[in-house]
Amino acid sequence: MAKQVIGNLKLRIPAGRATAGPPVGSTLGQWGLNMMDFINPFNDATKELNGKDVIVHIQVFEDRTFAWKSLGQPVDDLIREKVGIQKGSAKPHSDKVGKITKAQLQEIAELKKDQLNAIDLEGAIKVIAGTARSMGVEVTE
Repeated sequence: MAKQVIGNLKLRIPAGRATAGPPVGSTLGQWGLNMMDFINPFNDATKELNGKDVIVHIQVFEDRTFAWKSLGQPVDDLIREKVGIQKGSAKPHSDKVGKITKAQLQEIAELKKDQLNAIDLEGAIKVIAGTARSMGVEVTE
């Protein structure tokens, strides 16, 4: 019989640098979980990403055990890296902060295709392009 899920957590943690402090310690502590059972495997699994933020989904079960899955870097971080900007625009429709090509969008879409709500690669590229536009990044050919 499957274990009963009592919580689904989403955290954004620097890769390879999870500690018992916030946000990891305080979040896992609320659920009565042993944070070192998460921190050590997480740091080992993500150390090659060198402190870049990583999205992690944690399922908490009724017997105080958990399962976790790393989803890699967030799409907005990948876009900022490709374009070479620190942050998106406060007014994305009027103030553009950079340009991204279709080829760069495709690279990001291929990395994230399993996590996006898209049927095929073309749909995934459109999702990424929408995120880029909402950050004030112009999509070019």
